[in-house]
Amino acid sequence: MSEVNDFSVMMREDVRLLSEANGLSMEEAFFQRVSDTITGSGEVDALEYFHHRGAVQSGIRIDGWAGDPRKTKQLTLFVIDYVDDSDSPTLTGSELNLAFKRPLRFLKAALDEAWRDALEETSPGHELAQLIDLYWASVGQIRLLLITDRKLSSRIDGREMTEFRGKPVSYSVWDITRLERIESSAMGREDIVVELDEHGGAVPVLTAHMPDSPFEAYLAALPGPTLASIYDRWQARLLEQNVRVFLQARGNVNKGIKKTIEEDPSMFFAYNNGITATAEAVEIGEREGVQVMTRLTNLQIVNGGQTSASIHAALRNKTDLSKTFVQMKLSIVDAERSEKIVPDISRYANSQNKIAAADFFSNHPFHVRMEEISRRIYAPAKDGAFTQSRWFYERARGQYADRRSRLTVAQRKKFDLEHPRSQLFSKTDLAKAEMTWRMRPEIVCLGAQKNFAYFAHAIGKQWDKADKSFSEEWFKDGIGKLIIFRKTERIVSDAIGSWYTGGLRAQTVCYAIAKLVHDVGEVGQSIDLRKLWTDQSTPEPLIEVLDCYAEAMHMHLLSPPSGSSNPSEWAKKKPCVDAAMSMELDFIDPLRHLLIDTQEQNTRNREGRRDQKLVDGVKAQADAATFGASNWKVLGDWIRVSKMRLTPRESGILEAATRVHLKPLSEAQSVKAMAVLKRARKEGFAVGTA
Repeated sequence: MSEVNDFSVMMREDVRLLSEANGLSMEEAFFQRVSDTITGSGEVDALEYFHHRGAVQSGIRIDGWAGDPRKTKQLTLFVIDYVDDSDSPTLTGSELNLAFKRPLRFLKAALDEAWRDALEETSPGHELAQLIDLYWASVGQIRLLLITDRKLSSRIDGREMTEFRGKPVSYSVWDITRLERIESSAMGREDIVVELDEHGGAVPVLTAHMPDSPFEAYLAALPGPTLASIYDRWQARLLEQNVRVFLQARGNVNKGIKKTIEEDPSMFFAYNNGITATAEAVEIGEREGVQVMTRLTNLQIVNGGQTSASIHAALRNKTDLSKTFVQMKLSIVDAERSEKIVPDISRYANSQNKIAAADFFSNHPFHVRMEEISRRIYAPAKDGAFTQSRWFYERARGQYADRRSRLTVAQRKKFDLEHPRSQLFSKTDLAKAEMTWRMRPEIVCLGAQKNFAYFAHAIGKQWDKADKSFSEEWFKDGIGKLIIFRKTERIVSDAIGSWYTGGLRAQTVCYAIAKLVHDVGEVGQSIDLRKLWTDQSTPEPLIEVLDCYAEAMHMHLLSPPSGSSNPSEWAKKKPCVDAAMSMELDFIDPLRHLLIDTQEQNTRNREGRRDQKLVDGVKAQADAATFGASNWKVLGDWIRVSKMRLTPRESGILEAATRVHLKPLSEAQSVKAMAVLKRARKEGFAVGTA
């Protein structure tokens, strides 16, 4: 069986599981399964599921939209083609044409006032049609996405852009082959391959590394039109490693850049700091006796995002960029080292403003700890089950499938029993549950990627203050939150025949839970998450209360203020949260036996921190012994030569570490010794580095 077919079988299993667990149609379950993969690729910011089918003879169909047309000037619509066939039948050219006609027909109808008015006001189609009409004047481009579990015919190598009412229309297909390629790649991304001849021509470069250097570095003066063209093609994907990727609109830097471009473009190179970039590979050639750069693979702008975005904005505004040049410092970092090295380059390059360590979250130790705990502890067996299982935290995309694929058939059966797919969760899953519990549903409603950025920042700050807070107790509470989140998704889906009108499912879920957490907190209590962990299920009284809260919040979201935006946009605003939290609901009485007071919760948190301290001590003791007496001696010699400063206590511990083969260090000594080693490695010590 081919890799794609293997992936297709796994995809079908995942979709069926999501469908059964959450009461979703197979198509919506397929959407839920792949939406994070698509948004994580950088092609779109967020996907909103809004399913609408017109009469059969109308040929109208839409499954949702993406992004914010007011900010991006793009209207992205998508349609789903799910056949539920592990053989992944081929999608032909005629079928592709028919699929793309359907959202265009919806778009045409949505701009017809009479057609919009004839739709049921509570239907998702009505909301999307109203949104299109509201933003149509600001739309500069239309993008159509087809998401399918079929394989696109090899005879189709693309689709030319067309026009709709004077606006360009582009087409993109996410088939099973593309989904498999993205999810199996180390970074969960398609390669960015920049052919510079397609963006204005090869760029002269100066070599900035010695012949025997372990890495390559170059300096270049990028023509403004070249940078603008590259940014126009890949946009936010170029900034994935940039700590400012979600801070682009802040500060006054953009104004200064804009003024220089417009009023004194020839001085831009002198006035602007330029960009710091990395790439996994570069092709260097020679043209007319000059060394030039012709191709870049996986280009990343790690500092200079505002500069790049401003140059791109000038291009869109038809500003003359012919006299504008941007200096670029380029480092070539291979794929294996990029996850570790690129954040460091970004950290040291970003010196314009103070950047918190929380901004560098992609390789944060929080993830490592959550992964370690998830592999180590078993969840209690559910009622009626004889075996215990684990919740598998996917720190990096594809870890679960990769680990499973390397097992024999017998080992795979055992792995599946210990790590059921229903207990697989990712960083974005945890972020949604945690930010909801922190009563920030408006952030969750921004989409998985933006919500994760806020989550990362919050967790990073908390880690710096008290990393021991993220203990086994915190992990178990997190699983309790996930259990509640997933159960609430099912509650909303099951209410389709009563109070749930369809659409706004994700928004309803996070608002319902956030409101419940708020109301319980108002009486000085909190939900006993330990019980959720112990039972591995949601108690019946909590299910009934969640149903009441979900209905109340759904009605709240369907009633935005007069003259305000549509419900999905209303859900993203702080006033929507404030109005929801101020509502008086009397639903929590049945939960009295499931609540604990603040004192009990604080006691549990203290116990969790104490236990984590013990775990860290044992781990440090093992790491110190593994590092070995000889390496500790080498470190001591290096410190004396480099003149790295140590306290008297650290010096004593380091001396004791050179005899670790005779007498192990204590846990406290080991923690100190490993801290010295970590500090030394940051200052250049390399012995014993993996």
